[in-house]
Amino acid sequence: MVAMSVMEFFANAESFQADLDAQINTMIRDNGEKAASDGPKSLVATVESAIAHQRDALSAEPADRVVSFIEKPMRIDDFLLTRMLELVVHSDDLALSVGLPTPAFPPHVFEPVLDVLSRLAVARHGQLAVLRALSRAERAPATIAGI
Repeated sequence: MVAMSVMEFFANAESFQADLDAQINTMIRDNGEKAASDGPKSLVATVESAIAHQRDALSAEPADRVVSFIEKPMRIDDFLLTRMLELVVHSDDLALSVGLPTPAFPPHVFEPVLDVLSRLAVARHGQLAVLRALSRAERAPATIAGI
């Protein structure tokens, strides 16, 4: 089984190519609402249980293990990086939705996510747009969003 890279995963992810109101994205939101339907205490307990389980299970996994996520084979480290990106991005969404400050993440979490978002922005908008957005505000495009 040939594993795809993080960039290939996002390039082929239907939800990242579709409009916010496309069926895939409404399904994702509906699933999130269903997962949270028993309230915050229940969701926190579920997340804490998953973290405890994964903390032990993941430490035993070899870095070159290939896992299948949505029928897309990826090395486990690349898969985990996609999950880190989701957690960082959606932490901002969640904080904004409840009127709380967005949490800061430690460098070992934020920097790999920033790297992926930067590379996605280059793939989507080109090197020049990202260069100008990061170095020359007067010549910056309106957006360089990676996702």
